[in-house]
Amino acid sequence: MPNIRLTRKFIDSIENPKSGQVIYRDTMLPGFGVRVGIKSKTYIVESQVNRKTKRVTLARADLYPPEVARRKALGILGDMAEGVDPTEEKRKKAAEKISVEKAFEKFFEIRTHLSEATVANYSRTGSIYLKAWAKKPMCEITKQMVLKRHQQMSRKNGKVTANDSFRHFRSVYNFIAATEDNFPPNPVVILNQARAWNKERRRQTIIEAKDLPSWWEVVMEQQDYARDFLLMALFTGMRRGELQRLRWENIDLEERKLHLPVTKNGDPLMLPLSDYLLNLLKDRKNKADASPWVFPGNGPRGHLMEPKKFLKRVAMDSGVSFTLHDLRRTYITIAESLDIPHYALKRLLNHRTSSDVTGGYIIINVDRLRGPVELITACILELKERRS
Repeated sequence: MPNIRLTRKFIDSIENPKSGQVIYRDTMLPGFGVRVGIKSKTYIVESQVNRKTKRVTLARADLYPPEVARRKALGILGDMAEGVDPTEEKRKKAAEKISVEKAFEKFFEIRTHLSEATVANYSRTGSIYLKAWAKKPMCEITKQMVLKRHQQMSRKNGKVTANDSFRHFRSVYNFIAATEDNFPPNPVVILNQARAWNKERRRQTIIEAKDLPSWWEVVMEQQDYARDFLLMALFTGMRRGELQRLRWENIDLEERKLHLPVTKNGDPLMLPLSDYLLNLLKDRKNKADASPWVFPGNGPRGHLMEPKKFLKRVAMDSGVSFTLHDLRRTYITIAESLDIPHYALKRLLNHRTSSDVTGGYIIINVDRLRGPVELITACILELKERRS
């Protein structure tokens, strides 16, 4: 590491090494130098801060003459002598440039395994509910800002929406904080500290046995795509998004099973097909065009996107108010009434047993679920025939 007075002429005369780098230190200003690499020459500043050597890249040597770079280096060396770490300051400034909008983008960029539904929900939070914060630096969002915005959203958009939005924001903030040093603590913690999270009551609604015949009758009058979509929901308990994105490649009509490699909780789902669903799907397959989707749609994604219209139509014509998730609850309620084993129920709904030590030892394959699935199907078919 040669020591020499750095001049423009000398710097221009330095040849780039074939490998590695060489640092030339200035004799006029200790701590100032030029680092020469294979293709570049850059001014550097080096000194100790709190007994640790810190090196800062100042600028490319072709941008400034050494006299100008030396003056800039003198100011940085003065700060370092006062205990200011310029590398830390640089990181802080970079962190301050991460806006809420950029944070969400970075979150999606790295978390590539997120489902379409999750990305859509998080995107809605960032672009709609927290739009006013889009350009604000993430690290400048305070506890009081979170508390105030949560309260506003609870009144205007609903308690569940407010809770969900700040769960999303909390996740994105934690992700960014993990990639940045000395990021402020997550401000969403105020909702815990102030016990300000809205109380959410899980819906308990199902299609009652007495209402199933009326509901069934109207469903069977719908167009085949709507009819089959609702019947699949009722006979499998699958989530809305799982049904919407169901592809023919996920269904094996020969083996009589359905396989989803990616679901809401990240675990694959494998279900046997009952005789009733097997016939339904064979009929759909025979009438299907070249679309890879079991329930194709006219939107840009190619599959059915919004079932609200036919849900509303069935509810009005049958007099039975319901949601798609009510069909999932109806399915599992019927299953539980048949005394189907607890772990089989969890497998049918694709609920995890990872927190259950015993459940972690129990392996339930598709064939073991065929009996329970046929029992549930038979019960539904019986209930839809009953009239009060």
